[in-house]
Amino acid sequence: MRNFTIELNNEGASLTAYLPDLSPEMPHMNSRRAVLVIPGGGYYMCSAREAEPVAFKFLAEGFAAFILRYSLNENSVFPKPLEDAEQALGLIRENSSEWGVDPDRIAAIGFSAGGHLAAALSAQGRVRPNAQILGYPCILQSMCDKLATPVPEVFGKADENTPPAFIFSSFEDGTVPIANSLKYAEELDEKGISCEMHVFSKGYHGFSTADAQVYDKESDRDYNSRCADWAPLCFKWLDDLFGKC
Repeated sequence: MRNFTIELNNEGASLTAYLPDLSPEMPHMNSRRAVLVIPGGGYYMCSAREAEPVAFKFLAEGFAAFILRYSLNENSVFPKPLEDAEQALGLIRENSSEWGVDPDRIAAIGFSAGGHLAAALSAQGRVRPNAQILGYPCILQSMCDKLATPVPEVFGKADENTPPAFIFSSFEDGTVPIANSLKYAEELDEKGISCEMHVFSKGYHGFSTADAQVYDKESDRDYNSRCADWAPLCFKWLDDLFGKC
């Protein structure tokens, strides 16, 4: 596996690549599906829990994986984070042949504030992913005003170039209410954009992969255990959308 990090134009922003080796023994894997992982953290930080653990889930399914660490804190004034996401996606497409990536099968997955950025990239980006995956995303202005710097809401921005969406969240999320997910799904429905959504009855905000990697207390993993189902559901959705490897 090749692993490297590219510094992006904006200060502190970077793209880390995890590229499985190409081999004549696996001829169907020479042009892989890819995922751009956008961690949450309120635009104050990029959560480690929503970075490598998520990327490794996708790597295990045969994807090439990329982690975007975007502009934060005083540098998070829009459109800087969106510029980071656009540059990252552009680099993946520009280098797709060298990196063994199918440029037409790239998903962006974001969590919480990272979900806001993934949705903004999908609805407003100069370049767009082929699918958007949003985990408990910040969509509405009521949430966007509470981040490190006020960012524009994504609600109302989807257009005919916005890709299909897979959305997952928790009814019990006390940080980002599920109204954010529901309103965005409603907007996509009104605009004829395909969407699949799963709302789990239990689960803390920030459950990420909801497994042993991301919790320091066993009780947290047990409490959030059903939330881990988002991953296999998402992979089946991507199989339907992109086709299998």
